[in-house]
Amino acid sequence: MPIPRYVSLKASEGNVRRGPSLTHRIDWILKLRNMPLQVVAEHGHWRKVLDFEGAGGWIHYSLLSGGRTVMIMQDYVDLRNQPVDESLVTARLERNVLAQLLSCKPNWCRLSSAGYKGWAPKTALWGVTKTEVFD
Repeated sequence: MPIPRYVSLKASEGNVRRGPSLTHRIDWILKLRNMPLQVVAEHGHWRKVLDFEGAGGWIHYSLLSGGRTVMIMQDYVDLRNQPVDESLVTARLERNVLAQLLSCKPNWCRLSSAGYKGWAPKTALWGVTKTEVFD
């Protein structure tokens, strides 16, 4: 798998360690299931990850999922029916809300959160690269 890449926290809690083994000290504990994380290095079954604030450490791969999520990074973001500014608003998501990433175009991503689906501008999201495009 390419590095860097984005994943999400599969577990409801995960220890982030100073190094890639159980003997290394726990620096902090993630407690937000589905939180997007960026993998920046690998060592055996361990992944070095960064969160949206740039805090990092090592976590066991079994606590991570390839399922993609993003975090809203603006005070609020309107989900739109189509990937254009003029489209109807289907929902409004606030800062730090997590959403499932469904697909991405060059400037927009389709999200799902709390039963709502819609398009949001990539610039408002953390957990997706600027050049990522997929269906």
